Amino acid sequence: MPSLLFCGPKMAACGIVISIWGVIMLAMLGIFFSAKSAVLIEDVPFTEDDIRNDKSPPQNIYSLYNQVGINCFIAAAVYVVVGAISLCQVRLNKRQEYMVT
Repeated sequence: MPSLLFCGPKMAACGIVISIWGVIMLAMLGIFFSAKSAVLIEDVPFTEDDIRNDKSPPQNIYSLYNQVGINCFIAAAVYVVVGAISLCQVRLNKRQEYMVT
């Protein structure tokens, strides 16, 4: 039977730690972008034409804030998947320690 084990215990533990950090950071960034935090204006991808050609000035910038926030939530979900895979690898490594070959 083929083994699903593809990384060692230290790498799997590192993947869990990095995933937890990534989920927390990206979820907070997503919340702050969705709340349209003024501090993050430099990270919103807009041009001067977006401001000049907008009929109702803040709406175009607000939609860009929301899009960046959604992107942060998607990236946090990817980190959740990576963390789940790392957790499975930790459990498989623990099971392999107890197997007699």
